Amino acid sequence: MVKQTSTSLILLGSLAVIVGIIATAGPVFGHLLLGLISLAAGVVAVVWPAPTALALVLVIGIWAVVSGLVEIVNGLGSGETAGSRAMYILTGVMAAAFGVLLFARPNVGAVTLALLFGLFSLIYGISQIVLGAQLRQTEHTAQKLTEQAA
Repeated sequence: MVKQTSTSLILLGSLAVIVGIIATAGPVFGHLLLGLISLAAGVVAVVWPAPTALALVLVIGIWAVVSGLVEIVNGLGSGETAGSRAMYILTGVMAAAFGVLLFARPNVGAVTLALLFGLFSLIYGISQIVLGAQLRQTEHTAQKLTEQAA
């Protein structure tokens, strides 16, 4: 666990340095550097998939807990209707609970995230195919209408 945490901190520090370099050195060097880091991250993910999956689960867990707490604070703030405040608090509690569950069972979280990503990819792919077919039909309809108008 300590190795993964220290590796994650090293990666975060490296990304902070990269962002600083991009801001001062210019976009070409920054893109080159980000490309090299991406290649290195890809090699690490392929060579060591289990620690990579664990690091991903922990990052998502941190994100879920932090965003959940922000939602709860937003719900407790003033200026919103009672229904909006209740929804902020409810979604905040759910997000924070999700993050805590990922921390409690990271192995199950990694498998669950992989399954959710697979389902998302299937649904998104099907929706894009349907959208493409609908756009093609709309294009034919628009062409017929323009021909009739001319």
